[in-house]
Amino acid sequence: MEWFGAIGAIVAAGLIASDLGRRITGWAFVLFVFVALAWIVAGLLGGNMPIVIQNLAMLFVNGWGVWQYLLNPRKKREIERMETLAEEAREETAEGICAN
Repeated sequence: MEWFGAIGAIVAAGLIASDLGRRITGWAFVLFVFVALAWIVAGLLGGNMPIVIQNLAMLFVNGWGVWQYLLNPRKKREIERMETLAEEAREETAEGICAN
């Protein structure tokens, strides 16, 4: 559990720091939810209540991140629109580079 928690937290933080888009960030929050659950179980099994309390809080924070990035209907529409605009910008940039 602890290894999953440690490695999962590193991967999730790396995904968020990489700024690969809102959808990837949302999935990083999903991973963080599972990481928090792993740390809660590890903390309970090891009698480490500060880890349990911290990760109960993180579970709610990361759950809110999942809602904000993946499940909120209004945000989903924004994400879809932003992805379309980003793709258009990439194509315009590529065309501009090729023209030069």
